[in-house]
Amino acid sequence: MMRWSPALPPRPGCPHRRLRHLLTRALPPSLTAGASTFRPWASASFVGARHIFPCALAAGEADATARALQDQLGAAEWMLPGHIVADVVVECGTDPRALRIEILTVED
Repeated sequence: MMRWSPALPPRPGCPHRRLRHLLTRALPPSLTAGASTFRPWASASFVGARHIFPCALAAGEADATARALQDQLGAAEWMLPGHIVADVVVECGTDPRALRIEILTVED
């Protein structure tokens, strides 16, 4: 069993950097991505990672932006060699201008 640690390097082929690049290109201009993190994830059948992207909203309503972004990112075709995007969740944060995007990837 592999333990997660922020000091350990990611698993070989981890798509976090590519996913961050693709997500940054997909975000509307009013939304800025902050420092992202990821954590390894596993179930009985799959191995992958949870990628967390905090975002700051420059203008507009966070709830409406979150709903629109959830639809857009949920329908997107992610090109991640060796990985599949299994789930995308967009949540409003405690700050009215904060959103949190979490993307679950599994190894193909």
